[in-house]
Amino acid sequence: MGFSIDRRTMLAGAALAAASFAFAFSPAIAQDKPKLRFSAVFSEKDIRAKMTQMFAEAIAPNFTLEPYYGGNLFKQGTELVALQRGNLEMGNIAPQDIANQIPAWSILSSAYLFRDADHLRKFFNSEHGAQMKTLVEDKLGVHILGPTYFGARHVGLKSGRKINTPADLAGVKLRMPGGDAWQFLGSALGANPTPMAYAEVYTGLQTGAIDGQDNPLPNVQNMKFYEVMSQIALTSHLVGFDLLTVSSKVWKAMTPEQQTAFQAAADKAIDWSQAEHLKQEAELVAFFKSKGLEIYTPDVAAFRSFAQRKYLESDLAKSWPAGLVDKINAL
Repeated sequence: MGFSIDRRTMLAGAALAAASFAFAFSPAIAQDKPKLRFSAVFSEKDIRAKMTQMFAEAIAPNFTLEPYYGGNLFKQGTELVALQRGNLEMGNIAPQDIANQIPAWSILSSAYLFRDADHLRKFFNSEHGAQMKTLVEDKLGVHILGPTYFGARHVGLKSGRKINTPADLAGVKLRMPGGDAWQFLGSALGANPTPMAYAEVYTGLQTGAIDGQDNPLPNVQNMKFYEVMSQIALTSHLVGFDLLTVSSKVWKAMTPEQQTAFQAAADKAIDWSQAEHLKQEAELVAFFKSKGLEIYTPDVAAFRSFAQRKYLESDLAKSWPAGLVDKINAL
């Protein structure tokens, strides 16, 4: 028996085939999750890399996190601009980079503002911390999930002269990173700040080009500075932290439920990372003592008073929110 196919039948068949094709592939499309590229300057061996992995596993039901370590995706200091331009979804951002665009934020990278890791977290969980985070969201389009602690900075010296107050550092050539803010920090400790590349510090201590350096204890171990030092004064003059951030565009595209789960995952990972860093610091004190270094705590209150006065009398403080130092001290 013969048959014929008119134009209407052909169109209907084509539509049915297209629908079948779309249906066949729609499950795969529906299962695709937003990809979040994450950039950090720390290495894949860093405690914070494990923190990132924990976070990635927790958000896996809704997002795919794609981490890049060691500044391989964006160089140090450029991550923030990449977030702002939409070239990056997440990043571990230094507070100093934010301060370059929002001068008021320089207060959060000043000496002796935070007493320890817990004080740092209390601030960011307070109403004052919320205001500073909102400032970043409104002006830069970046949402801050929380601070990632990586160790307190201490003064390490080649000589055996004990340091108890800022007056004891007078004339001491203390290596500090380059840049005005870092050099000011050195003078705020009472020392004679000397700019020097990080890679040159070991030789600088060895030859006497510098008398000392300031770094978190893990850095002292990694770079073997302890081999050319005799002591470490636990000044804790700067609580080192970066910020786990996500683009505001990505954040605002989430449902309230997703935001809650995302923040909870970040909090849990940050808690773990902080605990691991504190544990490592405690272990390193014993390690350095075993290497013959004298480890002691100077008059931290005297250092804090001296440094904060130097900052408050400087031009840096002109951009700081009025009364915020006192409010943070009171936390």
